[in-house]
Amino acid sequence: MPASSATPWPDGLRFAFGTLTVFPVPVTRWDRAAARGGMLCAPLAGLAVGLCAAALGTLLLFLGAGALLAAVATAAVPAALTRGLHLDGLADTADGLGSGKPAEDALRIMKQSDIGPFGVITLVFALFAQVAALAQAYGDSWARGVLAAVVSATAARLALTLAARTGVPAARPEGLGAAVAGVVPRNGALAVLLAVLAAAGAAGACSGPYDPARAARAVLAVLAAVAAAELLLRHCTRRFGGVTGDVFGGLAETAATTALVVLSLG
Repeated sequence: MPASSATPWPDGLRFAFGTLTVFPVPVTRWDRAAARGGMLCAPLAGLAVGLCAAALGTLLLFLGAGALLAAVATAAVPAALTRGLHLDGLADTADGLGSGKPAEDALRIMKQSDIGPFGVITLVFALFAQVAALAQAYGDSWARGVLAAVVSATAARLALTLAARTGVPAARPEGLGAAVAGVVPRNGALAVLLAVLAAAGAAGACSGPYDPARAARAVLAVLAAVAAAELLLRHCTRRFGGVTGDVFGGLAETAATTALVVLSLG
């Protein structure tokens, strides 16, 4: 099928779900136009992942499980629905940054199949933070736990949309990073950001008795998530010369963890 500058939305949705989740969605196009649509649709894939995570956590609560077990299950679902690729990317990015080596050597370290000490430490603290934040949310109410699961997963994929914007180069000429680097127009990335912020505010307002502070906290969680991911993106771009698939995974986990921490405050 020849590539075109405009991709029908079904192709973009298939690209997003087929590359960012384990849902059985075939990717029918693998070109820049399909990648553009896919990265614009990335938050929708995050929404689906978050809803699945929230469903399992809430089910356990209703069956009598405690908030901690519900939090562990909720944190496990995104890992399972991505085959752990985002967590693996976070660990590899931490190893590459922690090595202190030049870009070429750091990229080679990131491409190795094993995980070094920086990666292990980063994974442990990130997962602990996610579980602790989710446990606090579920301990407050099931609705707040659902909000945390959904907003954090959506914000994680929003970070991917923003990282794929025009002007962000790829560190390697091959791989997923090269396939999606720079495909999203800046105005498209901004539109997706505003849509997710509006949706997060609405979800926060609907997650319990009307409270403007709850809606504001959900919006702040998304803003903090993308800000943290942006800081990591800029650091990785300076260190590695661009983005890779591992960097995208690291950005997603950084954004998810930041959003959960913010939502656990107050």
